[in-house]
Amino acid sequence: MTPEAVIFDIGNVLIGWNPEAHYDRRIGAARRRALFAEVDLQGMNEQIDLGAPFRETVTAMAERHPEWSVEIRDWHDSWIEMIQPVIAPSVSLLRRLRAKGVPVFALSNFGVESYAFAQTKFDFLNEFDREFISGRMRVMKPDPAIYAAVEESVGLAPGALLFADDRPENIAAAQARGWQTHLFEHPQGWAARLVVAGLLTPEEVEG
Repeated sequence: MTPEAVIFDIGNVLIGWNPEAHYDRRIGAARRRALFAEVDLQGMNEQIDLGAPFRETVTAMAERHPEWSVEIRDWHDSWIEMIQPVIAPSVSLLRRLRAKGVPVFALSNFGVESYAFAQTKFDFLNEFDREFISGRMRVMKPDPAIYAAVEESVGLAPGALLFADDRPENIAAAQARGWQTHLFEHPQGWAARLVVAGLLTPEEVEG
């Protein structure tokens, strides 16, 4: 079945997301490992991705760990530096799909304020036909409820959706609902999948 719409994850599909690498550059790998071992930064980020206020959530964590206060606050203050670099070939694929009239959606675990900020820095985040952002929806991948909400909103059968994500658990949850999927590892593989799906030609993905 040829997909009727394509759904992009954002982090590590369209934009890099590697907080560990950011902190390695800032404070060195050894200190970063100590920070991540002592402070649940990923848990903090999940709260933000579920709709908690960005600055207030980071500030509260910094106040709970005064010995790491500067480093924790950096999660907010230097956040835009964590979502680098742009994965330009993936952005090109998004735009080629849209140029052919294929509906393109975003489905991403992302905070409300951080996503709004990212939209001011990355123009392609304003080019989706629809955005499904966990912070707005108050539910995250791989919870089946977020996939069900997408299906209801777009009004397409699960099998008509082709979804790319870099996390196996998110892909597995989509497959369980009958979505077509692609586990994203690099743009070339995603381009090949779009060709196999009949959405782009080899010439279009190489152009």
